[in-house]
Amino acid sequence: MQCQIISIGNELLIGDTVNTNASWLGQVLTETGVEVTHVHTIGDDLAKMKRVLQAALSETDLVITTGGLGPTHDDITKKAVAELFECELIIDESVLQFIKKIFKKRNIPFSESNYYQAEVPDCCEVLFNTQGTAPGMWFDRGDTKLAVLPGVPFEMKHLMNDKVIPRIRKINGTTEFRSSHYITTAGIGESTLSDKVIGDLSHLLDENVSVAYLPSPQGTRIRISAYGTSEAQIQERIQPVADYIKEKAGYLSLGEGKDLVLAKALGNLLNEKGLWISVAESCTGGYVANTITDIPGSSNYMKGGVVSYANEVKVNQLGVDTGDLEKHGAVSKPVALQMAKGVAQRLDTDIGISTTGVAGPGGGTQEKPVGMVWIGFWSTDQHFALQAHFTNDRLINKERTAAVALETVRRSILNIDEMPYGLKKYPA
Repeated sequence: MQCQIISIGNELLIGDTVNTNASWLGQVLTETGVEVTHVHTIGDDLAKMKRVLQAALSETDLVITTGGLGPTHDDITKKAVAELFECELIIDESVLQFIKKIFKKRNIPFSESNYYQAEVPDCCEVLFNTQGTAPGMWFDRGDTKLAVLPGVPFEMKHLMNDKVIPRIRKINGTTEFRSSHYITTAGIGESTLSDKVIGDLSHLLDENVSVAYLPSPQGTRIRISAYGTSEAQIQERIQPVADYIKEKAGYLSLGEGKDLVLAKALGNLLNEKGLWISVAESCTGGYVANTITDIPGSSNYMKGGVVSYANEVKVNQLGVDTGDLEKHGAVSKPVALQMAKGVAQRLDTDIGISTTGVAGPGGGTQEKPVGMVWIGFWSTDQHFALQAHFTNDRLINKERTAAVALETVRRSILNIDEMPYGLKKYPA
């Protein structure tokens, strides 16, 4: 089965909204055994919408649209589909009653525009949306199917998982589908990981199995994908590749699973070891603490932190020596060391981690350019700092600093001497 995705809305074209729906749909459809051949993004233009829809329906087996189902004048997807298929728009009473119930529960006045949100073409099968007020629609046009879904991501995902995917599976029958397996690594660049650590994988790959490297500021995920007619067959094809990669990656691997991220891997380790951590942040402004506490259950190992942006906070809250600040500046090894030790002692934790640097885009000097960062680490048996140099982009510098800080903690707990990205340790 082949599919075209049509994302609808001016907000997508002008950049007000990032089109996350299309990427999610592409992934889910591929894993279901559907080949996505085109992704269209169009504005709220009735004539253009009808042209793109008509062309897509004539070229493929399945078309999925997202967006344009709201209650305002620019939401015209239903009108476009109804005109294209020469159907009448009618009020679906069950949808109308559900919408009224939602508005009553939220104590919101029910207006005329909300009434028309219960309209659907009389030639469709309604995909009842229990997560919002915009119903989805399914059209069976013989060899081609059309799913019309709301643009709100969690509503769209609900209808895809609950209503559309089961229909696709029924149509596809025993057709091969694809599944992916993920291995997460940290503290090493994508090219180094691929070329020098993992190496050539061609002897393990064929037309049924592929490998992709997916880099991010947090690290590199390795995706192993395979086709098969059953989950057992897919796993049989994936496992030898996964075993080989894990053996080659060694301590660089955080573990397996699509949702595994560095902060979660570190949290699991802290929990397992019964350790508490605290953070002292300057250039990252709380980003490290936020990354740690994004993980459910982080209260079992994260005690707190200090955002010591100003020097007086470094002195008064963390005990940083004023003489060292005057002599070396805030972005320095002595200050990073004292911040890490200070926060651990004041919050009574087993580990303290600190960040201080020039986030940019301004403020750099020849001696301390934008992107230069010091990261401090303290525990009862280790006390050291790392110096890193990143980019001229403020947000990327914060992300990368946080990632190196967390990976430094992970490796230190595991007694791995080599630091992330080969950074040098500067002992206290």
